Amino acid sequence: MRVVIAEDLVLLRDGMVRMLTAYGFDVVAAVEDGATLADTLVALRPDVAVVDVRLPPTFTDEGLRAAIAARRAVPGLPVLILSQYVEQVYARELLSDRAGGVGYLLKDRVGEVREFTDAVRRVAAGGTVMDPDVVAQLLGGGRSAQLATLTPREREVLAVMAEGRSNGAIAARLVITEKAVSKHINSILTKLDLPPSDDDHRRVLAVLAYLGG
Repeated sequence: MRVVIAEDLVLLRDGMVRMLTAYGFDVVAAVEDGATLADTLVALRPDVAVVDVRLPPTFTDEGLRAAIAARRAVPGLPVLILSQYVEQVYARELLSDRAGGVGYLLKDRVGEVREFTDAVRRVAAGGTVMDPDVVAQLLGGGRSAQLATLTPREREVLAVMAEGRSNGAIAARLVITEKAVSKHINSILTKLDLPPSDDDHRRVLAVLAYLGG
């Protein structure tokens, strides 16, 4: 699996290169600025890009902008965004483009090696990965009237679903049956006035985009 990494901190960048290589990934490029990233992604078309939101020269949102630009040139290019903090505007912007795998993780998750490498693989496969802390803030900042209609269990299901988990994974996490998960999800989508979908990726994107405003 071919990976491009964009991270300006040398130690973290080199650490991710070594980690991903050790877990069987082929890191085809590791860059440190947004301008180089956009050109690299379009030229190499990797299976997935792992991108820091804030890159030189201004350290604002160069990484995100470069990733979005690359996805316009290469529709569906999978991108896993890394950020130091929970920044809802970046999560919403990434989610606004529903083509291809997307993910948003806090940098602290990189140290959780198996979880991080699993997230990279899931995004490369077209899935959605959202950091639990990002999900919590999106839930807290969502439309209160509709969210207030959800039962406590439905909110638990929604939070895990928004991490990009399958029905089976949600059932295992909450120790309930898959049939119960399906019932809860149908109820959630109805209460949030969202169309049902069997596509996990589209389902998660729709819910998160809704909750994020």
